[in-house]
Amino acid sequence: MRERILVVDDEPQIVAILKAYLENADFFVSTASDGKAALLKFQSEKPDFIILDLNLPYINGIDLCKMIRKESDVPILMLTARVEEMDRLIGLELGADDYVTKPFSPREVTARVKTILRRTNVEASKPSQIRVGDLIIDTDQHIVEVAGRTVDLTPTEFNILTVLASQPKRVLSRLQIMEQSQGSAFEGYERTIDAHIKNIRMKLEKNPKKPAYIKTVFGIGYKFEEGGDAE
Repeated sequence: MRERILVVDDEPQIVAILKAYLENADFFVSTASDGKAALLKFQSEKPDFIILDLNLPYINGIDLCKMIRKESDVPILMLTARVEEMDRLIGLELGADDYVTKPFSPREVTARVKTILRRTNVEASKPSQIRVGDLIIDTDQHIVEVAGRTVDLTPTEFNILTVLASQPKRVLSRLQIMEQSQGSAFEGYERTIDAHIKNIRMKLEKNPKKPAYIKTVFGIGYKFEEGGDAE
């Protein structure tokens, strides 16, 4: 079955180029040019993936991402201008899976869509359940519990946590985390891991500022502990 991609951007040329490349890759593509139209299409069409520009009429990309995340964990790839670093980080913290800066290569966007969908949909090779201390990760049901409390994670956050928790005490660089959680690592984008880790900590930890599970190894990356002493 062909996967449906919703492309949301108010620049017709960008929409036309992305639509052509994605359809050539055998995706079914629908489009929207403003936030209100995009929200309606999301709710009526239930797309498998959303490419979302930040600067949109009526409802901006940040607010739209927030609305979508209240209803769905559909993968979201943001399109941003290079000067919008703060908005980019906010978008990732709200649950976007990745971002691409303008101007971009439509081939790169298509490759990124395929990569995110592949690692979102293919989890069969992972163990069905990971237990570390009082943390339980069920990879079949896509459920995370810590001390009996259910934790709601986006697909990207879930995969990053699974990578770290399946290798407790091992220090992983940001690039290694990207490679193992997303299936590939895009040079220059490894700092997105920091935003995702921050989001995971906010949901997982009792005190996100003193995490007990995901530890920072300064100058290298991150490692997972069994919920022992906080940093």
